[in-house]
Amino acid sequence: MTITKGFASDNNAGVHLRVMEAITAANKGHVLSYGDDEYTARARKRFAAVFGQEAEVYFVYNGTAANVLGIRAAAESYNSVICSDVAHINVDECGAPEKFTGCKLLPVPTNDGKLTVAGIKAHMHGFGNQHHTQPRVISVTQATEYGTVYTPEELHRIADYAHQNGMVLHMDGARLANAAAGLRTGLKELTGDAGVDVLSFGGTKNGLMFGEAVVFFNRELARNFIFIRKQGMQLASKMRFIAAQFEALLTDELWLSNARHANEMAQTLAAELGKIPGVKLTQKVEVNAVFAVIPMEAIPRLQEMYYFYVWDEGKSEVRLMTSFDTREEEVHHFAGMARETISCFVPSSPSE
Repeated sequence: MTITKGFASDNNAGVHLRVMEAITAANKGHVLSYGDDEYTARARKRFAAVFGQEAEVYFVYNGTAANVLGIRAAAESYNSVICSDVAHINVDECGAPEKFTGCKLLPVPTNDGKLTVAGIKAHMHGFGNQHHTQPRVISVTQATEYGTVYTPEELHRIADYAHQNGMVLHMDGARLANAAAGLRTGLKELTGDAGVDVLSFGGTKNGLMFGEAVVFFNRELARNFIFIRKQGMQLASKMRFIAAQFEALLTDELWLSNARHANEMAQTLAAELGKIPGVKLTQKVEVNAVFAVIPMEAIPRLQEMYYFYVWDEGKSEVRLMTSFDTREEEVHHFAGMARETISCFVPSSPSE
């Protein structure tokens, strides 16, 4: 299915020109494989400059692998992972975290996708009991699946609680760049400085062709990661093509300009939709995601021109995602089409 226009996912967007140029530039001659090349070395230096000299980075192919292997490095199969009920690892990874780590996921009900210490405490029991999995990892998603963000202070509270209880804080940062852009912070402030132990840093949703990174701030957790990554089938022989993309993304703050534009397009989209009778925004728009309830009858017609996903059929709630290459005219055209289509199903007020 070819989608020329849409708000389904930032995964649907193409590759940023500077990233494509970096791939092309890396496609010259022979270099050593499996990461022993100059491109990977330069990318690691960029990560150190952005995330801190203590950060240790490993490249993998995709986000599910980054999450699974990052958690695997921090936990044994008898451990459990506390996460939001809507977390990607709980809902959208086909059971891979449980299959490949052996750990049980313990979801916490949330209204906005964000964990709190109070919610985490509900699963903090059974320690030392041989009949129960032992809580070991707390996993947060930044930004969340609802497009909400954790502030540095909120992350600190969760990290402090985790560390006080001998646990590890993992972050699924598939849209970390969007969260940092929305909060006007650096990437390090939302990760290592906030107490995160291991990070899955996403690139695919922010202009890369493929590739994600597992970043360890707690270097002790990375002790055996070279073996975990290989056994997990994520050791790229031609790693230069992943590394070159990340070097481009982290140079001259391309990550920030891409994420900032996507966020701005979401703000514009939300503002336009919020003016339409019959549309109700259901979450704060803090990154590049807009959640809204619209008349169910209007959805198929709108999807004919701009594809997007229905998030909750029972509520008639949809999710609209913007990307680094979303154009403002597309946003306004969709909003105009939405107003016209929805008006067919929503009676006009007496004042209109």
